[in-house]
Amino acid sequence: MPLVVLALFKAPLWLFTLLVFGVAVLAAHEYFGIIKAQGFRPFAAVMYVFFALSFGTFYELARFASFDYVDGAGGLALILLLGLLGGIGLVALLAALTLLVFGLRRDPLSRALPDAASTFMALPYVAFTLSLLPQLRAPSNGALYLLYLMLLVWCGDIAAYYVGRAFGKHKLAPRVSPGKSWEGAVASVVGAVVVSILLFHYLGTIARFLNTVHLLPAHYNYTKTATSAPLWLISLFAICINVSAQLGDLVESALKRGAGVKDSGTILPGHGGVLDRIDALLFALPVGLIFYLAAFGRYFSAL
Repeated sequence: MPLVVLALFKAPLWLFTLLVFGVAVLAAHEYFGIIKAQGFRPFAAVMYVFFALSFGTFYELARFASFDYVDGAGGLALILLLGLLGGIGLVALLAALTLLVFGLRRDPLSRALPDAASTFMALPYVAFTLSLLPQLRAPSNGALYLLYLMLLVWCGDIAAYYVGRAFGKHKLAPRVSPGKSWEGAVASVVGAVVVSILLFHYLGTIARFLNTVHLLPAHYNYTKTATSAPLWLISLFAICINVSAQLGDLVESALKRGAGVKDSGTILPGHGGVLDRIDALLFALPVGLIFYLAAFGRYFSAL
């Protein structure tokens, strides 16, 4: 967590994007390992090229979004709209067509479409979702917003783990993840709502602490925004982020169970693979972006 926070607040945008790209490549490598275990033969090298194109495109969008005249939710929305209609759509189209062409080399040809399709899924599942990190980090208030979002994901996960272990009796999705319970899922939602309200209430205090440790510029002042968002919006945000994060966890569990593997990888001793650590975030980031553009961006604006 200290390394994540340090990169989030102190790394230049290009370095932050490069770090996220490295995480995305590792996660994609683990994803390809999972689908190989299910009998698919992914075109990994081709997809890494399109990962690089995706992150390059998103970096340029994030760089424009970081300019003063487009700072905040309105400017970011305009930049993203243009980028999604143009660059990202083009990358997705080229990736799909290229993979279908490479599928012509498959023997038997009945494997062409399944291998191409399973490979392509890495683009929206890993590349496009993680590429939203530089987008949300680009505005002047983006780092604090991302920290807020990540803390909700992490705290919800912690609440689900401890309550589920202590009181879990009703299985949430026994076919996908037998260890998860409805008690843990409900505790996760409640925990996320409570943490969301507390964090937003003390947003000014958090900002001042980050100033003290030189993670935020000295002119930042969030004291006025700490009480400006309605309670229902803060709660709705937490619920949507938490539910999407839990769905992300379940989706990755389904992929692993279908492949007959326990962890996506072994790169993090005691924690499994990179994909195991970011599965919830992959689904939470698009929801976080929607809330930032629709409502939350103005509440996190630096005054």
